[in-house]
Amino acid sequence: MRESLGRAPGYVFDNDSEHNDALHRCLTDAYDTMTFARLAETGVTTGWRCLDIGSGSGTVARWLAERVAPTGEVTATDLRPHLVQDGPCLTAVEHDVVTDPLPEAEFDLVVARLVLQHLPERLAVLDKLVHALKPGGWLHIEEFDASYEPPLLTPDEESARLYTAFLDAKCAVMRAGGGDPHWARKAPAAMRAAGLVDIDPRPRIELRTPGSPGLRMQLNHTYHLRDGLLAAGMTETQLADVRALMRDPSFCAASSVIYSVHGRRPRPGERDGTR
Repeated sequence: MRESLGRAPGYVFDNDSEHNDALHRCLTDAYDTMTFARLAETGVTTGWRCLDIGSGSGTVARWLAERVAPTGEVTATDLRPHLVQDGPCLTAVEHDVVTDPLPEAEFDLVVARLVLQHLPERLAVLDKLVHALKPGGWLHIEEFDASYEPPLLTPDEESARLYTAFLDAKCAVMRAGGGDPHWARKAPAAMRAAGLVDIDPRPRIELRTPGSPGLRMQLNHTYHLRDGLLAAGMTETQLADVRALMRDPSFCAASSVIYSVHGRRPRPGERDGTR
């Protein structure tokens, strides 16, 4: 679950779907280690005030709460924050980042993982997140660029075409909801344009093989996004065939590029320190 859930247009995954818990497990298994390492680079520590936008299952918010304890505070927001339990230094809040306000200059760290590319209003939201930072505070964004995720080994050329058709249909579903499946590559420039400094983009590509978290997530999408994929032109037979392909031990593909980017709100009078 991400911040825009339940809006139309907006986030395309249904939080009430029976496939939602599995999707969260895939995301956690695939990306939490990377996310936590990158967040640690900001220096997040005891006493910090943090905001996790679209906190989903809450793994990032809980990690932050452990880092800022005992005197810090983490606010975890989502349209439906029921998956995040309040705890020491952690408060879950129902919040729509598009329409609801955020306090000015309140947070040492703001995190938006897999949120902005789904929102048609992403640049306005980005500006809101920047203004929620204290001077010197960090904004951390992670997003997928789905323009590169080719099949590498398939049983035959028809299978490669089928997998590519599935990826194209998934991008079409995102665009129909107002999302931009390629926005990740634009995030560093957008953060600079919003006034941040010390911008540090880190692109990452992985191998997707049967049973890996990344390919399990793709397989989940064939169920979770079924109606949208059918509306985008795929057939039930094609969906069944691409599921079988992703379970084939001989299959592998490159992941999309995930961009992990953070930048800092400058202090008064500070020059741009973008790397």
